[in-house]
Order: sequence, then C-alpha cells, then structure tokens
Amino acid sequence: MSKRSAGILLFRVVEGEPRVLLVHPGGPFWKNKDAGAWSLPKGEHDPDEDAQAAAVREFAEETGTELSGRDLLPLGEVKQRNGKVVTAWAVEGDVDVTSVRSNEFEVEWPPRSGRRQSFPEVDRAEWFDPATARAKLNPAQAAFVDRLLDLLRDAGRLA
Repeated sequence: MSKRSAGILLFRVVEGEPRVLLVHPGGPFWKNKDAGAWSLPKGEHDPDEDAQAAAVREFAEETGTELSGRDLLPLGEVKQRNGKVVTAWAVEGDVDVTSVRSNEFEVEWPPRSGRRQSFPEVDRAEWFDPATARAKLNPAQAAFVDRLLDLLRDAGRLA
C-alpha cells in the first residue's frame, strides 16, 4: 500500500491576488534544492487515521500555528512520483513566515560518521503567487494550487 500524507494549503487574497504558503524541507539533503523541492505543510498518517485531522496536526507541527475552528476546503488527492498519495485542504489565513517553527528530526550526519544531528522538518516558509508556487512545489502538488484557484473563481473571489 502507498504511503499517505495529508496537508493544508494556507492561502490569502491580497488586493484580488491570491498567495499560498509553502514550506521548504529542512535537513542537509534539501539545503541547496529549490525548484520542485517545496511543499504544502503536510505529513504522513496511518491508513486508519482521519486524513483531515492529520493535516491539521501536521500543519501545526511544521509551522507552529494551530488552525482550530477554521473551514477547510477539500482539494482532493494527488499521487507523487514516489507513489505517495497526498490529500489536501485549503484554508484562508495568515502566518508571519518569520515566526514559523517546526518540529525537528534526527539523522546520522555526515553519513556513516556515527554522529547524529537534529534538523528542523521545515527550514523556512514563504508566501508565493500561484505561478511561482507551481514552479517551487513538488510537481504533483502543483495541482492543489490550480484546484484552489478554481474554488476561488467559483466563489467570485478572482476574475
């Protein structure tokens, strides 16, 4: 069975222009990667765990911001090249990217050194316009931006 992740695409509309919040993975593997490396805040969950609850939890773990009591708009699923299935929801809100703080993970670094180091799951977050977000995102996740734009157009919030 494929691994499953769930996440939140936080958005805001400023003067009629949508912006989405993306996060960059932390750790030495991702340090110098940019295009195609960013993601919506998300994380893996067990098949029997509620995906929406997992998305809210993972958003808090990766950004340090709680989303309780907000309306979540379903964006569906995508399947990434590695086989992982990602389910996402959109929610309107605002986060100061300078205040984003994520959980940490531990890994042997440098490889085969016997030393373990801690790194943040997310090393930074930024707001992007849709075109830039598509270029920054893991290619499969770019579909979430398009689905969000469709929802905003249907709601009369975009031209």
